[in-house]
Amino acid sequence: QVQLVESGGGLAQPGGSLRLSCAASGFTFSSYAMSWARQAPGKGLEWVSGIYSDGSDTYYADSVKGRFTISRDNAKNTLYLQMNSLKPEDTALYYCAKAHGTVVAGSLDDYDYWGQGTQVTVSS
Repeated sequence: QVQLVESGGGLAQPGGSLRLSCAASGFTFSSYAMSWARQAPGKGLEWVSGIYSDGSDTYYADSVKGRFTISRDNAKNTLYLQMNSLKPEDTALYYCAKAHGTVVAGSLDDYDYWGQGTQVTVSS
């Protein structure tokens, strides 16, 4: 069955960095676009970044553009999110999600599988 397992979260200081990973199994990883989304305490789910199935194109929310970088290694069935210049407002539970197709979906409703999340806390 499809499994998405995030890792790499933790506590970081403002201005610091973290790298999240999402290990995928149970489907042909290279055939599907993937995204990262996050949910901050008391807030709704927010799409953060997405990448095409072949990694040829990437997209970012304005709130993270220039600070976060999404990438994937299709040989390792793994999705990454490099987070630099972290801010306290980046504190959230971060999820990876599998899209229905090869391109990044515009709506969170277009993702059919989600991981369990990894907590990122940015605080001094």
